[in-house]
Amino acid sequence: MPQSLSILSDLVSRFSSRAAASDQSGEIALDNLADLHKAGLLALTVSPRYGGGGKGLGDILPLIGTLAQGDPSTTLILAMQCLHHASIAADPRWPEEVRRMVSEAAVQDGALLNALRVEPDLGTPSRGGIPATRVSQKDGQWVLNGCKIYSTGSTALRWGIVWAATDEETLRTGHVLVPLAAPGVRIERTWDQLGMRATGSHTIHFENVVLPEAFLVDLRQPEDWRGAGQDLTLWHALLIAALYDGVARSARDWLVTFLHARVPANLGKPLASLPRFQILMGEIEALLLSNRALLADGLARYEQGQCSATDANLIKHVVTDNAIRSVEKGVAAIGNPALNRSNPLERHLRDVLCARIHTPQADTALTAAGRAALGDV
Repeated sequence: MPQSLSILSDLVSRFSSRAAASDQSGEIALDNLADLHKAGLLALTVSPRYGGGGKGLGDILPLIGTLAQGDPSTTLILAMQCLHHASIAADPRWPEEVRRMVSEAAVQDGALLNALRVEPDLGTPSRGGIPATRVSQKDGQWVLNGCKIYSTGSTALRWGIVWAATDEETLRTGHVLVPLAAPGVRIERTWDQLGMRATGSHTIHFENVVLPEAFLVDLRQPEDWRGAGQDLTLWHALLIAALYDGVARSARDWLVTFLHARVPANLGKPLASLPRFQILMGEIEALLLSNRALLADGLARYEQGQCSATDANLIKHVVTDNAIRSVEKGVAAIGNPALNRSNPLERHLRDVLCARIHTPQADTALTAAGRAALGDV
């Protein structure tokens, strides 16, 4: 963790000063990632055995919510780094030599990794199905072929944890570690989205990529994956919720500044003095207060071992929906200035809307929660 609140505040300020340029260019903010490494934040959840911080969700959740107020694109890359290193540290299936390699690289060099799961035809694996990306044996070697889309951090990653299937008679699916500088790996720059533009979530192609057997870190028969990875699911849902809540809080802060600075000639005093805008801010504060309570409750129950995946996914849905509503309220209230590209609120609106596309989507979260409430039907 940062040594002091002043260090974290400085990071948020730096990120914020670079966010507009990164959003416009669509390039990953490498300066931000270098700052994170210098502050020791890229190895927070790496096991202390390898020099990492060994931090848990209680440390990471507030960090992600705060840094997202500076630049959510950079913070998403950090969130995935923390999430997957926490999983690697706890997963006995990873070969020790591979775990050590990726862990020490994160500590020493700030090397990044992320899971690469989504495919053009399969979509997100959370909805089921067998990946078309295949790892197979050819001439005594394991070879990977396939394609992954929406690969957050792509051009800045050292490794991808690729969701793949074997072509064996008894098919297995699971995680394959791929060095993204390996021959046969090609990044196609396809990420040109409305929001979260600086995540570099491009398409990655794998064409006869040769892998050591130790890099097939966790392959199982498909039915063996049912119910697996619950902790990963909980972390993911809560981190995504905290990140987009951070975007909404940044939008709220900009709006407060704007309402104090804006003094219409016919009014002679700031817009902040008008009951209409005071009510508006009260509505936004209520949404963000609800978010803070939901995140705190989810974290507390997680740490007590009482938060289910259904609970965490519902928290993600409600918190991100509140975040979107809070930003939309500000935009609707102040009109054209809110949509001016020179104002951060326009960028915050585009970024916060991306909350809806993260797993789980609303229908999945609500259906699971509804079935849990209704019981057997």
